[in-house]
Amino acid sequence: MKVIIPLAGFGTRLRPHTFSKPKPLINVAGKPVLGHLLDMFESVPVEEFILITGYLGEQIEVYLDDKYPQLAGSYFEQKELNGQSPAVFLAKDNVNGPVLIGFADTLIETDLAKLKDESADAVAWVKRVEDPRRFGVAEVGPDGYVTRLIEKPDAMENNLVVVGFYYIKDGSALMSAIEEQLSEDIKTKGEYYLADAMQLLLDRGLKMRVEEVEVWHDCGKPETVLETNRYLLGHGQDNSASVQADEFIIVPPVNIHPTARIHNSVIGPYTTIGADCQIESSIVRESIIEAGAHLRDAVLARSLVGRAARVKGRYRTFNVGDESELGFE
Repeated sequence: MKVIIPLAGFGTRLRPHTFSKPKPLINVAGKPVLGHLLDMFESVPVEEFILITGYLGEQIEVYLDDKYPQLAGSYFEQKELNGQSPAVFLAKDNVNGPVLIGFADTLIETDLAKLKDESADAVAWVKRVEDPRRFGVAEVGPDGYVTRLIEKPDAMENNLVVVGFYYIKDGSALMSAIEEQLSEDIKTKGEYYLADAMQLLLDRGLKMRVEEVEVWHDCGKPETVLETNRYLLGHGQDNSASVQADEFIIVPPVNIHPTARIHNSVIGPYTTIGADCQIESSIVRESIIEAGAHLRDAVLARSLVGRAARVKGRYRTFNVGDESELGFE
């Protein structure tokens, strides 16, 4: 089994943080989003992780070498950000059997171990949502198999959204379909979507079923990153019981790195504090404070504070990029 993870986008909806780091390296509940994604594959035998990188992609390689040295990884740079299909197609020479594709801002809860007994040709993970128009949807026929994948639908009748996770037994067939898509210039709203390549295979008889999930977190915007942080802290990532809080108060759930220095403060609930942070005389709740940040006399809620940022004397919600400074003379 090969795993392809496209993560080449600029992450414009998460600026200013993504000016200085790739979106998958934003910290939620104690580790980057990419780390939580990689942990999802622990139950399946993965021969190779293929990461499609872009802007600041070298940080992705450094992170995997440091935190996941046991994983076999290959890296391909997507120099032209022209869609999902061209990103996946960069891995064409490395794929000749079963393949899982998971987009880097997608976290779901599912049992991937079941794939060893999979009888269908392909699987698309889906979730029902209120408004499907900014996603792709799957139409399922009476036999239980997918008949159409529609990217960015104009109507709202079908709300069975594909959550950015696919499995296909014949990875070579997918690559051939993408090659045809690119040569025939098959686009949706000006972009090469993977759903259109999959549709070519569906039209030729590919048997794809759907796997519904209850938990799906899209970490593409500040508010959804904070929602993901909140969920993970409430479902297994709270480390408050192991934190020695002699000089501050914890309101669980939280995830506080052991190297953080916190004095005369209240931390939590639903707060992540990164490595080497320094927090003095502050109240922080429902927020993510990245590594090396310094807070003093601050009251923050639903805030994102980037790496090595400094915030002093502020009482509101903030979205502060890496190495920024607010309130320090």
